[in-house]
Amino acid sequence: MLYTVKEIAQLANVTVKTLHHYHKIGLLIPRQISESGYRLYGQQELERLQQILFYRELDFPLKEITKLLAGESDRLSILQNQKQLLMARLRRLTRLVQTLDESIDHALKGEPMEQSAMFKGFRSEEEWEMALAEQNEHIKKTYDYDLLASKPIEVVAMNEMALEAKHFMHSMACALREGRKYDDSQVKKRIRQHIDFLNDHGTALTDADFASQARFFVQDDFHRHMLEEVQTGLSYYLCFAAEAFASDQQ
Repeated sequence: MLYTVKEIAQLANVTVKTLHHYHKIGLLIPRQISESGYRLYGQQELERLQQILFYRELDFPLKEITKLLAGESDRLSILQNQKQLLMARLRRLTRLVQTLDESIDHALKGEPMEQSAMFKGFRSEEEWEMALAEQNEHIKKTYDYDLLASKPIEVVAMNEMALEAKHFMHSMACALREGRKYDDSQVKKRIRQHIDFLNDHGTALTDADFASQARFFVQDDFHRHMLEEVQTGLSYYLCFAAEAFASDQQ
């Protein structure tokens, strides 16, 4: 059975304009165009739209969704990964709603809220310490450097940096899967954006520093394996891309 763009918009609770835009950028192509010029969609397009909307709920940009779906043909794997991401967000949001309800209750009563309860649900310093524990242990053993003792954890800043790092690595993995050369203009553009983000958020980093960091990721077993789990060959691809980028800036 085929559906018109209007029917799809009603089913998925999106606008016709949104579906037209998805078609324009190649994210969701209609099954066929009728002789009258109507866009028609089938079951496969419905399934793809569902996956797109799940990624949108997770705040993935459209360009990255296009790359992610192009690199994955297994619908079940995509859905399982999306479920894990959404469940993690659900747990966090549930705790935030509880904190919000408690805050409203205290405000209605005109009572101050316990400081320790005001920030439950936001990623805490303790959670970050747990998340970084394995990496920190490796760095202490291998390089005699305590990552967590070097400076205090600033939770808001760490959350922002983690989100940017996630999106950056996804974009590099997508570029690798697409077969883009490590010195492709789009790869260089994304590296420039990433370095600028880091500098704008308090991490002083030159282009050469970033290339050195990427080389370290290849040479160090822990960090190389971490990147290779995201995408086979990613650690080497990132290293070549960073070095090519730094060389161009000289």
